[in-house]
Amino acid sequence: MILSIASFLGFTLLVALIAWLATRKNVNSSDGYFLGGRSLTGPVIAGSLLLTNLSTEQIVGLNGAAFEEGVVVMAWETLAAIAMVLTAMFLLPRYLKGGITTVPQFLENRYDKMTKTWVSGLFLSGYVVVLLPIVLYSGALAVNTMFDVPTALGLVIPADVASTLNPTELLDLQREYDFIALWPTVISIAFIGVIYAVFGGLKAVAVSDSINAIGLLVGGLAIPLFGLIAIGDGSAMAGIDNLFTEFPGKFNAIGSSTASVPFATIFTGLMLVQMFYWGTNQAIIQRALGAKNLAEGQKGLLIASFLKILGPLMLVLPGIIAFYMSQHPESFTFFEGGNSIYKDQAYPLLVKQVLPAGMVGFFAAVLFGAILSSFNGALNSSVTIFGLDIYKAHINTEASEAKVVKMGQTFGVFLAIGGVCIAPFLIYAKGGLFNYLQEINGCYSIPIFTIIVVGYVTKRVPAIAAKVGLISGVVLYTISQFVLKPMVVESGGTYPHFLHVMAILFVLNIIIMLIIGKLKPRGTDFVQEYTEQVDITPWKYLKPVSIMVVIIVVLTYIYFSPLADFLK
Repeated sequence: MILSIASFLGFTLLVALIAWLATRKNVNSSDGYFLGGRSLTGPVIAGSLLLTNLSTEQIVGLNGAAFEEGVVVMAWETLAAIAMVLTAMFLLPRYLKGGITTVPQFLENRYDKMTKTWVSGLFLSGYVVVLLPIVLYSGALAVNTMFDVPTALGLVIPADVASTLNPTELLDLQREYDFIALWPTVISIAFIGVIYAVFGGLKAVAVSDSINAIGLLVGGLAIPLFGLIAIGDGSAMAGIDNLFTEFPGKFNAIGSSTASVPFATIFTGLMLVQMFYWGTNQAIIQRALGAKNLAEGQKGLLIASFLKILGPLMLVLPGIIAFYMSQHPESFTFFEGGNSIYKDQAYPLLVKQVLPAGMVGFFAAVLFGAILSSFNGALNSSVTIFGLDIYKAHINTEASEAKVVKMGQTFGVFLAIGGVCIAPFLIYAKGGLFNYLQEINGCYSIPIFTIIVVGYVTKRVPAIAAKVGLISGVVLYTISQFVLKPMVVESGGTYPHFLHVMAILFVLNIIIMLIIGKLKPRGTDFVQEYTEQVDITPWKYLKPVSIMVVIIVVLTYIYFSPLADFLK
């Protein structure tokens, strides 16, 4: 344990030192603080995108989903690659042409100032209620599991008490103990994250991301390799054979209609969610907005898309390996709980099972970097949105750039405190961490994406249509998922999957906005001006590389489907 802690602290402090040395200057202007001085190159953007996305809500949550369902959940990873291609081809050129710092700024140019403010408010509410708490919770759960923090705090169920409980009661009591143990870890992560994101700006986040990306790739690929060797008695190939032989159902990417990601949703709401996340989510797209030119931004997105195709090796396969171990608890020390393990514990337990003590500390440090990356990304984006789109736009229009940065930093601290207060309670979320995240996100993701799409492809739809689209999108989705769905399910009925609901409401809101645009159009066509802040010449390899990404995704699905057996 001492060796694990030493390696954890050593790597974490090294990354912090390098990030500090790289960012001592250039954070007193809004471009310097919010966009890294518009100087980011393709590889740095790709590394930062990877780490911001691959936080513990992905690593812990998606592997937990795979622990239960298998490769069907890889849709969240593989479809992301196509969304990144579409973002690079269609959305990023428009953003950089307008020289925007935030996505809501594009909406101000296209609609009006109040539309931007409404969207900024939705982003901020989503971050504080959903994204920040989930990142903090999943990160704290991973750290607590790998370092056995509950035991260190004396939160251990006495043997005489445990012997009187059935597996379900034992699991519920353990959750209560884990809930208490989460608080100090959540607070610690938030404190360190605030120092990075609030006082260092985007460049500090991007530099630390790039360093941690290397560790995450090495460690993330090592976990399934060591896991396969462990279940294959020293042979990774034997481990793969054991998985396919004993649990072939875990390798069907199509899944059933009752799966968490039914195959049909790929053609409805899933692609919409991916496009919102990679193309309009401020915490993600801000990396590409900081590109030195369009070519570097597109290059960064496409490099990251190839890494996302490899994502299932780190985010799905380990969960299946952990499931195998849970079914053979007599052979694997940390899986003695067997079927009483809750799925979000699967990945950190696997790390403890297969890595030597020194490497557990190193990988915990890498995971900690991933935790901070997503937390920092959301917090830095929140600081950016509040500073520029709310404080500067409505509260103090004459504020200097230094004042805007300072007020954004202050707001970020309070936002982090709000996330801390919510995070530990997510241990009681039903359906697992990852599905909870995706379903709740629909409250704001689809309404925002709808008005961006309409704004992108039309010239006369007015601002009032955007406001109606936002209100109807939020209200209808909330009613659907949190009023109608519980009523139908409790009465024994079947309710449409939330991704199908998203697609239905997306189409409905577009129709509403187009009708309003027809009845009360803008007085003039919207024309976006080129601000010339960066060169917007496309990357010369954009099209061939994009086609290659799409082909690989399609072939991946064919391989993990019944069609592959038919072709054999």
